[in-house]
Amino acid sequence: MPYDVYYGDPVAMSNRDHHLDHRVSTEQFSTEFEALNRAREILEEDDCTAISIRDGNGNHLTGLRLQLKLGFLCD
Repeated sequence: MPYDVYYGDPVAMSNRDHHLDHRVSTEQFSTEFEALNRAREILEEDDCTAISIRDGNGNHLTGLRLQLKLGFLCD
């Protein structure tokens, strides 16, 4: 199942059609493990970047759910 990682400007990412915004980048991975690793890399490079992961079924993983999946604890 493919996994799409969307990342970019937080304001652009908050829009429903963020995938159409030029301030948002997209990468596709074949496994959840690869997508989560890439999300972790992006956050380590710039923790102000907004990230969303969508699986092949259209389910979104964002915000707190994504942080917990990556193993980050919230303050």
